[in-house]
Amino acid sequence: MNGLTSIDLIIVIVYLLAVLMAGLYFSKSPMEGKSYFKGDGSIPWWVTSVSIFATLLSPISFLSIAGNSYSGTWLLWFAQLGIFIAVPLTIRLFLPVYSKLNIDTAYHYLELRYESKGLRVLGAILFIIYQIGRMSIIMYLPSIVLSQLVGIDTNLLIIIMGIIAIVYSYGGGLKSVLWTDFIQGVVLIAGILLTLVYLIFSIDGGIIEIVNTLSMDKFLAVDEVIFDPNILKSSVFIILVGAGINTFSSYISSQDIVQRFTTTTDIKELRKMTFGNGFLSIGTTTVIYLIGTALFVFYHQNPGLLQTAHQDQIFASFIVYQLPVGISGILLAAIYAASQSTISTGLNSVATSWVLDIQGCFSKQISTEKQTQIAKWVSLGVGVVSIIVAMILANGEIKSAYEWFNSFMGLVLGVLAGIFVLGVINKKATKLGAYVGFIISAIVVINLKYNHPEVTSWSYSIVTIATSCVVGFVVSYIEEKVKVARYSKLSMIEFE
Repeated sequence: MNGLTSIDLIIVIVYLLAVLMAGLYFSKSPMEGKSYFKGDGSIPWWVTSVSIFATLLSPISFLSIAGNSYSGTWLLWFAQLGIFIAVPLTIRLFLPVYSKLNIDTAYHYLELRYESKGLRVLGAILFIIYQIGRMSIIMYLPSIVLSQLVGIDTNLLIIIMGIIAIVYSYGGGLKSVLWTDFIQGVVLIAGILLTLVYLIFSIDGGIIEIVNTLSMDKFLAVDEVIFDPNILKSSVFIILVGAGINTFSSYISSQDIVQRFTTTTDIKELRKMTFGNGFLSIGTTTVIYLIGTALFVFYHQNPGLLQTAHQDQIFASFIVYQLPVGISGILLAAIYAASQSTISTGLNSVATSWVLDIQGCFSKQISTEKQTQIAKWVSLGVGVVSIIVAMILANGEIKSAYEWFNSFMGLVLGVLAGIFVLGVINKKATKLGAYVGFIISAIVVINLKYNHPEVTSWSYSIVTIATSCVVGFVVSYIEEKVKVARYSKLSMIEFE
């Protein structure tokens, strides 16, 4: 193949316009106040489940996981098995609480549990910082890959991607975002299945050759251990558990995911959403890993066709240069689907958190119309900031976006998730315990990040949550004992 054709470009453009029109269609009914942030109650669980899947499976996964599988082994595939840790923990510990409290946002829970507006605001600020970083890398990664493959300026691609997401998330609120996420999730799944089938028929020996390759140190290398007694070092075990806790942290403390849970208070519907997302995530990611191994076999058999050696670009390179005309356009549309769904979700969730968690804590008298208008301006402003940060990232060097992002997520969400877990597992945990646990866990993980590079980033969430819970428990216990002692002393003085 000679690269991207005008037909492929037309398909991509038509797809982007179709997504924009779909988003505007679902936003045609006026949404104000909480219906803008939580939907109107008419969204089926399976749409929300696919939306969660599309939000979590960004191009960080779509491109970078295939690259990891191509260049290395399936070691990071075990991270996907962490869903078997994340889903049961979420269903057992948090979904009943969120359903019972009928929370507006993830950080609303912190205010209700600890009777602290300060913790609610702190959680919201951390989430907004995290989400801007996430949206930026999600704009950056596919744009820089496509730029190098098709010769279009990276900054232009970033701007186009950001503008489309801003337009339909700006107008229709969560309902518009959920339905467009659903459409893009379906496109993404269809695209990767189509690629795998084409690859299998393009390889001499087909699926048998792929399986044989996996059996020859391509699934796990000889130096990749299943379990290391030092759990702070990389191993299959710590990747699985660490990824599970990372995902669990997203489920319970990341507003873009919790916002889906707030669309209903029906615990059965919530369980269907969570299990549905888990099934889609592990199934789709396994297919992407198979694609990475299939690409390794394909280019080993056809070395003259290899266009790039950069692991995060290998999948997109195959799409552009090896797939038939038209199919390339569909797959590039799938890459953009992965990007658009995550960005639009991020914009809406940040706007929701700003209005309800931050501004709502300081200005109780804001009308629903004013709330909605503020949310729209916030989504616009954050979208512009994310575009600018994405352009800055495009000038940097990130070897594996997937590993970088998981490190970033463990650093931010792990610290935040600690005070959520503390509140659920320790009924006597206090506001002071939560604050001190948060501060100490943040200090610990930052020290690990910058002073102990030998500690795997997959352990960050485990360390921060454990630290928050232990420190929070101790501080809360001491605070309670001091209060009891003080009360006893005052009682004795009054008695005398």
